[in-house]
Amino acid sequence: MTKLYKAPRGTTDVLPDDQPYWDRVWEASARICGLFGYRRIETPVFEEASLFARGVGEVTDIVQKEMYVFQDRGGQQLALRPEGTAPVCRAYLEHGMHNLPQPVRLWYWCPIFRYDRPQAGRYRQHTQLGCEAIGEADASVDAEVIELLFRIYEELGLQGLTLHLNSIGDPTCRPRYLEALRGYYADKLKRLCNDCEARYQRNPLRLLDCKQDRCQPVIAGAPPFTDYLCDACADHFARLRSYLEDVGIGYLLNPRLVRGLDYYTRTVFEFQPQEGGAQSTVGAGGRYDGLIEELGGRSTPGIGWATGIERIVLNLKRQELAVGEPPRPRVFVAFQTADARSQSFRLASDLRREGIAAVVAAGERSLKAQMRHADALGAEYAAIIGKRELADGAATLRRLADGHQEMVPLADVAGRVNQ
Repeated sequence: MTKLYKAPRGTTDVLPDDQPYWDRVWEASARICGLFGYRRIETPVFEEASLFARGVGEVTDIVQKEMYVFQDRGGQQLALRPEGTAPVCRAYLEHGMHNLPQPVRLWYWCPIFRYDRPQAGRYRQHTQLGCEAIGEADASVDAEVIELLFRIYEELGLQGLTLHLNSIGDPTCRPRYLEALRGYYADKLKRLCNDCEARYQRNPLRLLDCKQDRCQPVIAGAPPFTDYLCDACADHFARLRSYLEDVGIGYLLNPRLVRGLDYYTRTVFEFQPQEGGAQSTVGAGGRYDGLIEELGGRSTPGIGWATGIERIVLNLKRQELAVGEPPRPRVFVAFQTADARSQSFRLASDLRREGIAAVVAAGERSLKAQMRHADALGAEYAAIIGKRELADGAATLRRLADGHQEMVPLADVAGRVNQ
C-alpha cells in the first residue's frame, strides 16, 4: 500500500481559503510599519548555531531544547532560525549599520523554527512579524515600538488584548534582585518542576518564566523586580509608562514578567488575549542593550518585538473579523465545441491582460458541467464560445447572478465586463 504523506507534526498548510487572513495581516503590518519609519529586512533561514547560543543564551529553552541544529557538508554547525532578533543584530554589525542615522528601524516577516510542543496558533514552523529599533536607549523608543505593535492590532480590529509591562533592570541592579530571588526560592525547590530546579542554579531569572502548573503558586509569591530597580532603570520605566499614557495605551504592570531570552534588559512586555493567558501571548518583546556587544560589536542599545501570524489569524477568526473574500474569477470562459477551444484560450489571455481575472475551461466537460464549474468558482460572468460565436468573432456573455446574456464581439468583452 502506498504511504499517504501528511505534513510533519507541528507544521500546517496555509490553504487558499485562509490566505485572505494572511494578506490582511501583511497589508496592515507593511502599512503601519511604514508610517512609523521602519524599513523591511530579510535574513537567511539558517545561521551559525553559535549566534543563538551567544545571543539568546546557552541555558535558555530555545538553545537547549528547541533549536533545529544540523551540520552542513562543509562541517559547519548551523541552526534553523529560532527567533528573529539575533540575525537582525548580526546583519546590523556585518553591514555597518552603525554608520546610519540611529536608531536604525527595521521590520521583518519570516518563518521561525522551534522543536516545541505544538499548541493552538503555535507550530514548530511558524511565521513571525518582528521589528527592531537599534542604536538608541531613550524610553521614547520603547514606547514607540510598543505603540507600533498596538497600532497593528488596532488596524486589524483585534479586541481584548492586554499589554503586560515590566522592567527587569540592568547589570547594575539585577544582581541584587537575583540574590533576593534565590533567597525566596531556597526553601521551595522541592515544590518546583525539574527544569526549575536546574534554573535555580544556572539562571534564576528563568524561574519566573516557567509555564508548568506546579510552579505557578511559587512564582505568584516571588518578589517583584520593580522593588529592586536602580534609579536609572526606575526613571527609564517611569518615562516609558508616561509616554504610553500620553498616547492612550493602557497597560497592566506585571512584576513577574521576564520573557524567555537572556538578552533582555529593562523593558519587557507582552500582549495577551483575554482567554489563554501567557501561553496564548500574541506578541511580545523587550529591550536588549547588551546583545550587540555580546555578538562582538560595541555597546549598542536596542529594543524590539515579535508577533506570531498564526496566533493573530487565530484571534481574527475567534472574533469573526472580516478580512475580505478569497479572490475569484470575474469571467469563466467556456466552449461548446472542440474548434472553439483555441479561441476560448485566447479570450481568457486577452481578459487577463486587461486586468480582468479569468479562468478558461479545460478537459472534455459538457457545457452544463462547465457552467457548474463556473458557479463553484464564484465567477461573475461566463463567456461562451460555440460554432455561432466562432463564426461571428464574438462570445455569448452571460451574467451568472440572473442569467442575462448577450452576444458581444470578442474585442468588446473586457469593456462590457468592466461597465
